[in-house]
Amino acid sequence: MADDGSVDYSVHEAWHEATNVYLVVILVSFALFMYAKRSTRKIMRIFSVPSSAETLSEPNFYDTMSKIRLRQHLEVYSVSRKHDYQQPRNQADSVQLSWE
Repeated sequence: MADDGSVDYSVHEAWHEATNVYLVVILVSFALFMYAKRSTRKIMRIFSVPSSAETLSEPNFYDTMSKIRLRQHLEVYSVSRKHDYQQPRNQADSVQLSWE
């Protein structure tokens, strides 16, 4: 109250403005929380983008080993296929033994 007996409403107005701001902040944070809860994949995709330094670094050891193994398997397969086509089809795969 002021000295002349009138009521000072500036404190009440400031209090209402502050509560309005707090209410807006609470509603916006609640909306962001609900959005984040529904779309975590989109948000995680933003933060999991590989940096350019990682792409220029040395490749993963196990990745290169799996590629080498795949290449070796393909080479063995192609060699076996060539070997199968070079053998004549009319020969039997049996061995004849003779007794003397």
